Amino acid sequence: MYFYEPAKGHGLPHDPLNAIIGPRPIGWIASLDGQGRRNLAPYSFFNCFNYRPPIIGFASSGWKDSVRNITESKEFVWNLTTRALAVPMNETSASLPHGEDEFARAGLTPAASRVIKTPRVAESPVNFECRLSQCIQLTAADGTPVDSWLVLGEVVAVHIDETLLENGIYQTVKAEPVLRAGGPSAYYGISEAQRFDLTRPDNR
Repeated sequence: MYFYEPAKGHGLPHDPLNAIIGPRPIGWIASLDGQGRRNLAPYSFFNCFNYRPPIIGFASSGWKDSVRNITESKEFVWNLTTRALAVPMNETSASLPHGEDEFARAGLTPAASRVIKTPRVAESPVNFECRLSQCIQLTAADGTPVDSWLVLGEVVAVHIDETLLENGIYQTVKAEPVLRAGGPSAYYGISEAQRFDLTRPDNR
C-alpha cells in the first residue's frame, strides 16, 4: 500500500486526492455582484447535501467573486454542465478582472430565473435557483482557519428540459453530464453500459 501523510506531501507527480474522490460533479455557479454584473464559474468541489429542503453546495479555494457575490446577494444558480457545454464551461474558468462577464466570454445566453434575480445559463438543460443558507470558512482539525469557503444554498426552483424526463423519471445518462477527475485536464462522462442496480436491504 502506498502511504503518505498529506501535511508532509504526497510524493507523487500529481495530488491523488481529487482523482480518488471522483469523478466529481461540477458546480457551474452563476451569481450577480452588487451592481448587477454577471459572474459564472465552475467549481469541482460540489455536491448535494440534503433532500428536504434540498441543499446543494460548493467549496471555493479563496474568497473569489462567486463567494463575494453570493454572500452579498444571498442567491445563486447552479447550471448542469453537459458534454456539449464542456468547452464553454472551461472558458468560464478563466481568471478575469472583477466585473467582466463570463457569460459573454463563453458565448452563453443568460436567461431570466423565475424566483431569484440571478440569471441561468439558457443552454444548460438543468438549472437550480438557490438562496444562500450558509457560508462557512473551513478549518483544519486543530481549528486553524483555511482559505477555503463552503457555500450552501437551498434550492428554491428547478428547471429541467422535458426531453430528459421519461415517464416522469429524470434520465441521468441522457443529459450527458460532465464530471471532473484527477489531473489538470481530465474529465469523464457516463454511459448506460456502466449502470448497475442495487436494492437497499431494508427495501427487499
